[in-house]
Amino acid sequence: MVENLDSSVLNLNQDGLLMLNISLAIIMFGVALDLKVADFRAIAENPKSFLIGLFSQFLFLPLLTFGLVWWLAPPPSVALGMFLVAACPGGNVSNFLSHLAKGNAALSVSLTAFSTLFSVFLTPFNFALWAGMYSPAAGMLKDISLNYFDVFNTVALILGVPLIIGIYINSQYPEFSLKATRILKPISILIFASFVSIAFFHNYDLFLKYILLIFFWVLAHNLTALFSGFSLAKIFDLNLPDTKTLTIETGIQNSGLALVLIFTYFDGLGGMAIIAAWWGIWHIVSGMGVAWVWSKYQVYEKYV
Repeated sequence: MVENLDSSVLNLNQDGLLMLNISLAIIMFGVALDLKVADFRAIAENPKSFLIGLFSQFLFLPLLTFGLVWWLAPPPSVALGMFLVAACPGGNVSNFLSHLAKGNAALSVSLTAFSTLFSVFLTPFNFALWAGMYSPAAGMLKDISLNYFDVFNTVALILGVPLIIGIYINSQYPEFSLKATRILKPISILIFASFVSIAFFHNYDLFLKYILLIFFWVLAHNLTALFSGFSLAKIFDLNLPDTKTLTIETGIQNSGLALVLIFTYFDGLGGMAIIAAWWGIWHIVSGMGVAWVWSKYQVYEKYV
């Protein structure tokens, strides 16, 4: 039954893929509208937490994912999905969760924005590197013959361009940016939630068939991601707000980008798509749980 994941395919028509692309572009545009010059100046003056956050996102998490894949030995398509999710930048919902957890909101927005910008180069690179080092997944990659330059162009178009435009507009029209972001964020999240719901409805039988298998893999991977940010923050003795932010930023991945790449370049490959889709649901649940604990139970902060 597990082996059938490698040959299963999730269904998504062109209209659905277009809606996903548009929602991701709007989300990134909304993130960029939150960025101010003062945020960059603060990071430049005290870059420690920011640099550790980038290290956690693009180096430590993929490394831990590689170790987790070796330990769990999932089917190749599932391993590819895990490597791709780990290679993606942080998700924008992390900004809301960091704020809820009473973390460093400016650090959260900056990490999301810069990790998204860097992901234009690092997502294709990290995915190719770690997936290529895991022989079962590497064999499947050769069969697919993925063009990484095309992946780079896709990431640049739906993430990099909206981010750059948003930052420019915020610098020139700050009052408009403030009003626009209040409208764009809930709209974009609603669009994305609608997409996930539609995709789930069209592939209900497939999700139902494999969800028990997928749940453990995603749970283990998400805990690994949360541990990545939290452990590095403690190792480098960051303050509590920054610790909260790094934990959430690394634990909330842009699974929407992973889905775009999977449906565009992997034809909705079942193991990959189900991993990314369930990540999109579960990381919000786990992120909300972590943020709620940190926001409500102040006594817990003595131990972190």
